[in-house]
Amino acid sequence: MRRNFAHAILAALAILALSGTGAAAGDWPQYRGPSRDGISTETGILKAWPDAGPKVLWRAPLGDGYSGISVVGGRGYTMFSRDDGEFVASFNVADGKEVWRLRVDRKREDDMGDGPRSTPTVDGDLVYALGARAVLVAVKAASGEKLWEKDLKGAFGARVPQWGVSTSPLVENGLLVIDVGGGSDKSLVALDKMTGETKWTSYTDRPGYSAPLAVDIHGVRQILSFAGSSLVSVGAADGTILWSVPWKTSYDVNAAMPVFVAPDRVFISSSYDTGGALYQVKKTGDKFEAVEVWKSRIMKNHFNSSIYQGGYLYGFDDATLRCIDAATGEEKWSQRGFAKGSLLLADGHLIIFSESGLVALAEATPAGYREKGRAQILEGRTWTMPTLASGKLYLRNRTEMVALDFAQ
Repeated sequence: MRRNFAHAILAALAILALSGTGAAAGDWPQYRGPSRDGISTETGILKAWPDAGPKVLWRAPLGDGYSGISVVGGRGYTMFSRDDGEFVASFNVADGKEVWRLRVDRKREDDMGDGPRSTPTVDGDLVYALGARAVLVAVKAASGEKLWEKDLKGAFGARVPQWGVSTSPLVENGLLVIDVGGGSDKSLVALDKMTGETKWTSYTDRPGYSAPLAVDIHGVRQILSFAGSSLVSVGAADGTILWSVPWKTSYDVNAAMPVFVAPDRVFISSSYDTGGALYQVKKTGDKFEAVEVWKSRIMKNHFNSSIYQGGYLYGFDDATLRCIDAATGEEKWSQRGFAKGSLLLADGHLIIFSESGLVALAEATPAGYREKGRAQILEGRTWTMPTLASGKLYLRNRTEMVALDFAQ
């Protein structure tokens, strides 16, 4: 079975993933994976676990922060803080050893945890990293050499949210798109990905904690941005505002990414007793409009997003894992015992990572919660989404990073 898994990965490497980064299948080049939907295309994952859980391949010291882990080829990339600095770094996926490290900014501290929150985005031979104080750098992936830097506060009046900048850059057709929550008409900005030159700015809203998503709706390429008090869609090419809906959450914690339900629906959700809603995007002539399909307090995503698969949404409703019918919002099942957590979907299964370091595997089915295995892998606060790349599952807390053998 392990040989079959390896053959599948080698075959898949010949196919480019359908993402702005152009990464190969088997890579995890950005926040929430190749398509920013929390779904891996890998098959042959480990479904029968020993009592101790999947084999630990290595552990490596890290540092404070909630940055995710991006993996392309034989290199991984993440962010952390140590001493008085905030860094983006690269490591070998074979053993976890650091290859290079670049200081991005001084360390940011707050009551919800110190350090960076953003996940690096890898595009070709460049890595884009965004610090918790809104300093953005473009770095050569091989060497860690800085290509360019931009202080988003100085350039656009970017406002740092109460608990730090948490959005992650999006590569889209030669552009680098970032939720900055800047001044008038500068909530969302697009830069030339090679030079950092401003290409367009758009919309006005306070910053949230979510990350932008590129989708095609009614033949138009759009960027969805879940800002501090609204969901907005703008044209990917020039930032023209297409449609928006208001969405108020306490403390502006709109943190979960929008979930696209093809061909024309979008799900958003937030915590603090807010809930979720599904909108259908309609087009009349050149005008777009988002119409509410349903709204419910079920599925209150706090710090991570739901996953859409086969007509159903799987996600954390605060401290309860739920499956709901995407068309109606009706609950199909619920499961407690993880507190809050993050999800990844691969090979028909949910990879569940609780906020206390517990990892579990369950079938992704509306028929009920069907667990295949669980193991305590890390301790302490684990608010970072897991990464699955070429048969390895990568996890982190605020002190270390770990790689698990996840191939069957």
